[in-house]
Amino acid sequence: MALKVQESLENYLEAILMLSEKQERVRAIDIANLLGFSKPSVSVAMKNFKQKNYIHVDDSGSITLTESGKRIASAVYERHNLLSEWLVSLGVEEQIAQADACRMEHILSAESFQAIRDHYLHK
Repeated sequence: MALKVQESLENYLEAILMLSEKQERVRAIDIANLLGFSKPSVSVAMKNFKQKNYIHVDDSGSITLTESGKRIASAVYERHNLLSEWLVSLGVEEQIAQADACRMEHILSAESFQAIRDHYLHK
């Protein structure tokens, strides 16, 4: 069960990072729409992440990542981008590569990811 909890955390933080790169304010409804979750589910998660100091929520409801939240989100986002690019370079169709990268980014060990990263970037 711990893997699912970690995957959920990573997906939420990655979504906040992605949204913050595209728009000025990130709200719970934006995250719900992106991930396809209900607003109440997102609100519960945001309360939990705020308590764990992964995010900050201002008085207007804008959500920003703290340093620890940004560290996690950036690492997951890097994994996702590199894995999807790698799969496409191997001939996998873009949409399938994106979906597979989404699953792989959470289960791949640091050692395996580093090997793929080194190989892909230095080919």
